[in-house]
Amino acid sequence: MSETEHEAAAGGTAGAGPTDGLRAGRRRLGVGMVGYAFMGAAHSQGWRTVGHVFDLPLGARLAAVCGRDGAAVRAAADRLGWAAAETDWRALIARDDVDVVDICTPGDSHAEIAIAALDAGKHVLCEKPLANTVEEAEAMAAAAERAAARGQVAMVGFNYRRVPALALARRMVAEGRLGTLRHVRLTYLQDWLVDPAFPLTWRLRKDRAGSGALGDLGAHIVDLAQFLTGEAVAGVSALTETFVRERPLPEGSSTGITAAGTGADPGADPGADPGAGARADGRSGARSGQVTVDDAAVFTARFPSGALATFEATRFATGRKNALRLELNGSAGSLAFDLERLNELSFHDHTEPAASAGFRRILVTEPGHPYLEAWWPPGHGLGYEHTFVHQARDLLHAIASGTAPAPSFADGLSVQRVLAAVEESAEKNAVYTPVSGPTPTPAPVDASVNLA
Repeated sequence: MSETEHEAAAGGTAGAGPTDGLRAGRRRLGVGMVGYAFMGAAHSQGWRTVGHVFDLPLGARLAAVCGRDGAAVRAAADRLGWAAAETDWRALIARDDVDVVDICTPGDSHAEIAIAALDAGKHVLCEKPLANTVEEAEAMAAAAERAAARGQVAMVGFNYRRVPALALARRMVAEGRLGTLRHVRLTYLQDWLVDPAFPLTWRLRKDRAGSGALGDLGAHIVDLAQFLTGEAVAGVSALTETFVRERPLPEGSSTGITAAGTGADPGADPGADPGAGARADGRSGARSGQVTVDDAAVFTARFPSGALATFEATRFATGRKNALRLELNGSAGSLAFDLERLNELSFHDHTEPAASAGFRRILVTEPGHPYLEAWWPPGHGLGYEHTFVHQARDLLHAIASGTAPAPSFADGLSVQRVLAAVEESAEKNAVYTPVSGPTPTPAPVDASVNLA
């Protein structure tokens, strides 16, 4: 069936229109998304919006979304703008109107879905962290390398690289504005697990999530550290802790978290298995289970250049909702960023006279800043959801140009190896642990983002 026939069968051109920013005569790629909860909604926003903002060499059609609950996934398709719904991810991959498979499921299914999609000739976008284990990530990176020889691309969804201020920070580091890097300091703090009555969702089970705050939050800041510095972490010394080791089992067939806390998450968690360690409370009859992931991780790290780094990831920092903060100190200057003020970048030029030097605010809303040529007049800020629009933009450009996207599956594997080293070090009470595997070659600074 042709693209036009599929659109007619779906009742129109879902996700695209005459003013969708697609260059004359260019085609639209069909996107199929697996999972439709918090990340699925964010990715849908990106796919729906990208063609209405950016001048694209390729467009995107929201062809089909997949989840195991038929009624729920059909409702999600209507709500999020998808033309069709599937209840089996294999059927979604097999659709001839799906060119790109977007994976927004828990980590335990990433490898199976991604490898199957790549082997079927599809392009792939996979949420972070890439996998639950290094072995799975290695298999995914190998599948992506095979697929690249056939002209396919595979990208990991580290969306914070697409914050314009952080893309600008990468450019400034690459230009040498900080001189020789000495220190890299990153924290990612949330507080949604402080209540011990919060249920044992999939994010608290190692078999589903791989790790806790380390993979959920730590993966982001490890990727940002490597992205901003252009270096791979060489080794770590780490501690992890689980503060609440047993939690009540969730009610219903599947429960997960949303940005606002608890809530049904059938698009992300298609199972109700309480996991190992489930037991009944003799006094109340309530059932509980063991938390098998970390609640917090802190670690120091060393880069090959000699720069030192500190990382902290926790979901127990009371009062912190989504506090990602970082600072880079170099011989010629420093940069600082706070996600809660994501349109701002703080810069200190250490080459200026001491009498007038100091941190100054850069308002990252100018058309010459990364991504912002397509948005609003100067001073009109962007938000969290725009990072997913930028992600879709970069992936479409990579597909159209036949170039490797960044972050690639190899980049995702690099992060996975750091996470594994953190867990190994923590098991040995913070013994310094080198990161295994070959050191990845840093991508060019403009590999996946318009930094002109």
